Amino acid sequence: MTAQTTLDADRSSARTDPRTATTTVTGDRRLAYAEYGPFTGDPVVFLHGTPGSRRLAALFDALARDTDHRIVAPDRPGYGLSAPWPDRTIADGSRVVRAVLDHAGVDTARIVAFSGGAPSAFAAAAALPDRTARVDVVAGVTPPEYAAERPAVQRALSALGSTAPPALGALLRAQRWVATRRGPSFVASQYTTGDPSDAVSDRAAELVREDFLEALSRHRSGAVTEFRHAAADWDVDLGTIDAPVRFWHGADDANVPIGGVRRFAAALRTARLEEFDDADHLQTLLRAVPAILGAGESPA
Repeated sequence: MTAQTTLDADRSSARTDPRTATTTVTGDRRLAYAEYGPFTGDPVVFLHGTPGSRRLAALFDALARDTDHRIVAPDRPGYGLSAPWPDRTIADGSRVVRAVLDHAGVDTARIVAFSGGAPSAFAAAAALPDRTARVDVVAGVTPPEYAAERPAVQRALSALGSTAPPALGALLRAQRWVATRRGPSFVASQYTTGDPSDAVSDRAAELVREDFLEALSRHRSGAVTEFRHAAADWDVDLGTIDAPVRFWHGADDANVPIGGVRRFAAALRTARLEEFDDADHLQTLLRAVPAILGAGESPA
């Protein structure tokens, strides 16, 4: 069981203008990423959820500076400032990570993936073994064969992504419209099991809202593609992964029930699972990253 280390929410985003850069992937597709923490810090690639954007890593800007980590946080294709790539596969996640590492001048990095960022993290670990030092999966989704308890809402979104992508895009557009007119708790409630005001600080909730709005600001194709992927074979050779893998998951996570994560972790030879007894989806993110970056107690 992990220590109950939580993020200091009042210092979660001391910098509002992170370094933002763009490169390309698979030809001329624009790929954007933001950086947090010192440029000379230990590199960490941070992969946002579904939907999500580079801005989620702003939660950990002050933490990165305190612990001397350079967080490189891309917008995956079809999110935020990155161009759509609607026919990409889960395995193509390794190309995204490689492009960002190359452009940022990073040889080897740890990968921290939240929620729907997990498939890309595993794709990168399998395809880029010499550039992946470790994988930390925070409240991460699992391959469909392990997800017997998948929530009905998630199944419905995946079905729409597979059978009616325009309808799912319209739904996401409407959800963003509502989010622009509601308070931060509207978005935070999608990732918490109780009252959002009790689960996370106001500042953290506002950053989560900003991340959600940025994710869907220009395109919806990133989320549509990844909801379709949620029900598909990952097409990643997980058995080739040599990097240490650590799962961080909350027992109260209603977005990704922990049963599937336990089964998935048990099937990976390099994996270890750390559980939070009383954390939901968003609380797990806020508790796990400080431990991952070494700001709090963490199991040896």
